[in-house]
Amino acid sequence: MSPSSDHAIAAYTPDLMDRSKISAALGECRFVARPEALVGLAGIDVVLVDLSKRGVMEALPDIVAGGVRVVGYGAHVDHKLLAAAEAAGVGEVLPRSKFFTRLAAGELL
Repeated sequence: MSPSSDHAIAAYTPDLMDRSKISAALGECRFVARPEALVGLAGIDVVLVDLSKRGVMEALPDIVAGGVRVVGYGAHVDHKLLAAAEAAGVGEVLPRSKFFTRLAAGELL
């Protein structure tokens, strides 16, 4: 059973390598073209976001307010960005390396 079979997952990550890693680990994931497209998605209970991409931080309050579990990732050296995501209510904020390691190991969901 794939991890995504228990969760409906959506993600905003425009990086194609990141998308391929997420797809390989989860099997099923709905990718969106803009971070604000994650707001109010019907049937989604987990959202994955690359915190470093344009528009993500601005969309986070609305995404979080939707009641979905939000997992964000960013550069480990960008402490200000990671702290801002936590302050915005992101449930789990991880450095990129830890995010992809845990995702691949099936420990994230």
